[in-house]
Amino acid sequence: MLVTNRFVVDDDAAEAFTARAHAALTALAARPGYLRGQLVRALDDPRHWCLVTEWESVGTYRRALGGFDVKVTAVPLLAESVDEPSAYEALASAAPGGDVVVVASDRAAGPYR
Repeated sequence: MLVTNRFVVDDDAAEAFTARAHAALTALAARPGYLRGQLVRALDDPRHWCLVTEWESVGTYRRALGGFDVKVTAVPLLAESVDEPSAYEALASAAPGGDVVVVASDRAAGPYR
């Protein structure tokens, strides 16, 4: 599962933002189910940032948000992200030089497809 939180940060606030983002990434990385994460910035417009994390499952991500350190450091930062969908399930993947592997959605069948 991939989570992308996008931010628009003015140049004069970038230093404070990155310190807070590093703390949030540290708190998230300590939670069970965390696989990897990055803080990235757009090349074309350096005001645009993204905190990208990857998780074993939607459950591990949601449980991670309940951890005390995450509530204190990450959740306030994540609340400042652009208001848009941020959690994505992987439906297909390919290793370098490999074939595409397709997996079924974890979403419930029926009217919620």
